Amino acid sequence: MNPSLAKFMLRKTPKEILDPKPTMNTPLPLNTGASIPALGLGTWQSAPGEVKKAVSHAISVGYRHIDCAYVYGNEDEVGEGLREAFASGVKREDLFITTKLWCTFHSRAEEGLDLSLKALGLDYVDLYLMHWPCPMNPNGNDPKFPKLPDGSRDLDKSWSHVDTWKAMEKLPSTGKVKAIGVANYSVKYLEELLPHASVTPAVNQIENHPYLPQQEIVDFCKSKGIHITAYSPLGSTGSPLFKEEGVQEVAKKHNVSVGCVLLSYHIARGSSVLAKSVTPSRIEENKNIIKLDSSDMESLESIHKKKGLRDLSILRLALTLAFRTSSRGPFFLSARKHYGMPS
Repeated sequence: MNPSLAKFMLRKTPKEILDPKPTMNTPLPLNTGASIPALGLGTWQSAPGEVKKAVSHAISVGYRHIDCAYVYGNEDEVGEGLREAFASGVKREDLFITTKLWCTFHSRAEEGLDLSLKALGLDYVDLYLMHWPCPMNPNGNDPKFPKLPDGSRDLDKSWSHVDTWKAMEKLPSTGKVKAIGVANYSVKYLEELLPHASVTPAVNQIENHPYLPQQEIVDFCKSKGIHITAYSPLGSTGSPLFKEEGVQEVAKKHNVSVGCVLLSYHIARGSSVLAKSVTPSRIEENKNIIKLDSSDMESLESIHKKKGLRDLSILRLALTLAFRTSSRGPFFLSARKHYGMPS
C-alpha cells in the first residue's frame, strides 16, 4: 500500500476502532481457541435466596460470564437463575459458565463434574477448574471439609494434584466441558504440573488486586499461554481498596465508582475479573468498564509497593487450607515449611 495512503487512512480511522474501549464482554482469548468474557459475576458467599435473582438479573442486563463452584453450596440456585435467563430467550451458547472441582473429589473428577452439571441444569460447562491443588480424603467424616481426630484437615496423601489433572484431561472428550484449568496455583505448583500435562491449563483463577498483583505468577502464566482470572478484585473481605487514595483519585478523574476502577484494572492487564454482588444496582454499576491510561495503571500498580505488602497468596493458601484449624496445627505448619514461611 502507498505509505501516504496508509497514513491518510490511519488519520481518518475513528479512535474507537484503532483503540477500542473495553467492555464487560470484551472477548479475551484462551489457549483453546475460545474466548472468555472480560467481566464475570461471582457467586461465592452469596446468601441462599439471593443467588437466583442475582444470576437472572445479571444476565438480563448483559452479563455473559457466570462463575460458580460445587463447594459454594448454591449451584442449584445458580441453575434456577440460568433457567430464568434461558426462558427469557438467552441462548446457552451465548453464556460462559465456569465451575470447579472440589478437593474431596480429586480422585473422582467426572463424578464431581456431574454433580455440578446436575445442580446447574446444564449439559456442559465452558470451563472446569481444579479449585485447589490439595486433595482431601474422599471418604472422610465430611463430604467437603473432612477432619482428622486432632482437628486438622484430612488430606489424601495417596493422590496428587498432578493425578487430578491427568483425570481432568479426559473430560473435554466427554462433551461435558469445553476447557479445563486450575485455580489458586502458584508458580511452584504449575512447575510441578506442566511437565506431566498433555493439556496446558486454559486458566489460572487467583486472588488478584492492587494490594496483591502477584506479578510472578501472572508473568509465568502469560509465558505459558495460561489466562488469568482475578477474584476478590476489591481487596478481599471488607473491600479495603475502596479507601485507597490512589484508587479514589483515578475514580474521580474518570467520574466513575472506585469499584469500576478496580475491575477495569484487571482488564487493562489482560485478565478477566469476577465481581461478586447480589444487589441489582451494584451488579449494574460494575458493568461500567473504562479504559485506564498509563498514568492510571502506574498509580494503581504503585499501591502494593507503598504498602510494602509481600505475596499474600502464600499466607492465604496456608490459612485457607487449614480451614480454621489451630495456627500451630500439623497442616498449617507443613504449609509454612512448604512455602518457606517464618514460623
